Amino acid sequence: MTLPPTPADGDFSTLFNFLPIGAYRSSPEGQMLRANQALVQLNGYASEPELRDAVNDIANEWYVDPARRAEFKLLLERDGYVRGFVSEIHRHKTRERVWISENAHAVRGASGVLLYYEGTVEDITERMRDQKALRDSEEQLRLITSQMPGAVFAVHVRHDGEREYRFLSAGIRELYGLEADDLMRNAALLARYIHPEDMGMLERDRQAILSGASDLDTEFRVVLPDGRIKWICNRSCAVSADERGFLRVGVLFDITDRKEAEAALHASETLWKLALESAGDGVWDWNIRTGEEFFSSSIKAMFGYAHDDIANLSAELDARTHPDDVAQMELDRTAHFEGRSPMYRNEHRIRCKDGRWKWVLSRGVVIARDDNGMPLRMVGTHTDITELKEAESQQRALEVQLRESQKMEAIGTLAGGVAHDFNNLLAAILGNLVLAREDVGELHPAQESLAEINRAAIRARQLVQQILTFSRRQTQEMQRQPLKPLVEEALGLMRSLLPAGLKLVTRLPSSGLQVLADATQMQQVLMNLCTNAWQSMEGGSGDITVALREVLLDASQALQLGGLTSGAYACLSVADNGPGMDIATQRRIFEPFFTTKAPGAGTGLGLAVVHGIVKAHRGAIDVHTRLGEGTRFDVYLPLTATAEAADPVAEEVVPASPADALPGRHVVYIDDYEALVFLVGRLLRKQGHRATTFESGEAALTWMQAHPDVHVDLVVSDQNMPGLSGVETATEIRRLRPDLKIAIISGHVNDRLLAEASAAGVSDVMGKQDSMDALGEAIRDLLERSA
Repeated sequence: MTLPPTPADGDFSTLFNFLPIGAYRSSPEGQMLRANQALVQLNGYASEPELRDAVNDIANEWYVDPARRAEFKLLLERDGYVRGFVSEIHRHKTRERVWISENAHAVRGASGVLLYYEGTVEDITERMRDQKALRDSEEQLRLITSQMPGAVFAVHVRHDGEREYRFLSAGIRELYGLEADDLMRNAALLARYIHPEDMGMLERDRQAILSGASDLDTEFRVVLPDGRIKWICNRSCAVSADERGFLRVGVLFDITDRKEAEAALHASETLWKLALESAGDGVWDWNIRTGEEFFSSSIKAMFGYAHDDIANLSAELDARTHPDDVAQMELDRTAHFEGRSPMYRNEHRIRCKDGRWKWVLSRGVVIARDDNGMPLRMVGTHTDITELKEAESQQRALEVQLRESQKMEAIGTLAGGVAHDFNNLLAAILGNLVLAREDVGELHPAQESLAEINRAAIRARQLVQQILTFSRRQTQEMQRQPLKPLVEEALGLMRSLLPAGLKLVTRLPSSGLQVLADATQMQQVLMNLCTNAWQSMEGGSGDITVALREVLLDASQALQLGGLTSGAYACLSVADNGPGMDIATQRRIFEPFFTTKAPGAGTGLGLAVVHGIVKAHRGAIDVHTRLGEGTRFDVYLPLTATAEAADPVAEEVVPASPADALPGRHVVYIDDYEALVFLVGRLLRKQGHRATTFESGEAALTWMQAHPDVHVDLVVSDQNMPGLSGVETATEIRRLRPDLKIAIISGHVNDRLLAEASAAGVSDVMGKQDSMDALGEAIRDLLERSA
């Protein structure tokens, strides 16, 4: 058998041509001396001679950047070789660009003279494309994560617990003030910021990761260098594991606002919880051209849908968007698409699987556009803001309630002022009527007309009393007493007054429910509410239900009722099954003179009076009504101590002395209302007293200073006057005559007035009398006591 010829020792020509990558020998001047078949094909030629003949200057004919040849030669001259020298070249014949990696060395003769270069050329175009794609992908990931609140990370956790960040978005700077590159080099930097009280929690998380836990959701605190404390939420999940440890991905985001809001709400026991859920509850990635949209599992879960319930199409959630919100959503999208807003931001409602509507805050940004600037791809987040929206709605309702309360207060002040002045006019009319009827005698023809005038004036005075009650300027006799007997007494009267066809149903407790109240006014409240109930039925049949019970109001309930304090209350309810009220009527029911009845059928003061009485008792009134379902009024009065009120001490009743038992008594009367001054003066003189009257405190003081020797038995002054008030006048009079008895009359007697009057030396403070006869009796009683 004949063996094939063996190449001469040192001849590697067969290996040279067999190599799968290019191999060459070139002169230092850039001429190609030898090239194997792989290199020939790389350059687009058919044979080695064809390539050698074509290549004369490697630097200018081969390299895209000719300077690379100079760098190549410099490395060879310095080191004698190059390894992995990457360049972009032209395929010599086709001029197509490709990437290569060169390994080469310089060959020198025995005397050290450079003979030629030898080396290999590997086509790495695909590898370079892959690297570029990877860089583009990383840049795209950076853009996506830059739009998300907080920081996105990928971390490798070794079995010994050491961490190495493989990816960390720039959002870490907003959280910690650290650069992502610094943490990529030293992951232990973050541990320095952990709050000491939360170190144990993070150690438990580390142990859970090492034991193979998949998902983690941790909230912890960090202490920044400036002393500020932040709450951070860390959500992560396992991606893979190897022999060295575990790879996890997750997000870090700031939840400080939510934590502080939760703490504030818990401390103040306010009505609502502000739901400041961390941004990025759900991520979406929308291919605008195809309509495909990736929804994270948390987005679907947010609305109660399983993964397969909703296809990954943008039209799916758009179809579940509330019709009222679609137009604004599209406007906000278009504004961002056209570059008029840097970010898409919109709040809208989405229908959940169970039919409920959830409010979401949607934010996003376009991350890819075509050559014409048209958006191709958009990424963003959905955040559930339903609780926040509900809280805002409740806050707006409370603001409306506050404005209504302030309006009622203003109306009450106006009504009270008008009623006070009108009351003075009526007092003068009624007083002069009494005197006129005495002057003309019982048989005079004018008596019939005067009697009609008297009846009309009394009706007007009753109307004024209702207005004063509404404005809470009426004098109250507040006593601690059980509410139940007052209700039972008023119900006894109501049963006899109810029209036919109406049924009175009562639900009263066994206990009395002690309250601090004016008995007459509370019975007026119940009578007015029951009257309003039966009038709403317009002659039809139905039930009126009166209930009394004890309730405990928490802070939120008390706040809704107009700023009451939390605690125990008596709740008096009057309900009917009449037609109910619409929203417009509800808003005005407590306004004075507002009525839905026909002209002449009512004054419109019934509920206004109820409102005034309840407010004066430091209580609240609430209404529940719906068209076709009736109305219920709930009156809340604060409960007092359960012990029974002490029996009032009986006072000895002294029979009144006749007027003529007080001859020659001198009374000084002061009031800014001229007609009343004239009337009182005339009344006192008819009773046999001497009367000196003034229309201001200043005038009375001037007279007393000018007549120090004139004896005065009693000074009676109105409280509310221009210039000096009644108390201020009394203070000045007491300086002139320390022993003089002084009385003050006011339409609004309260604790403050009583305290000021006592300090000024006033002996008596009286409420405004209903008639001249009552005023005369009061003055006579003061004179008797001073005697």
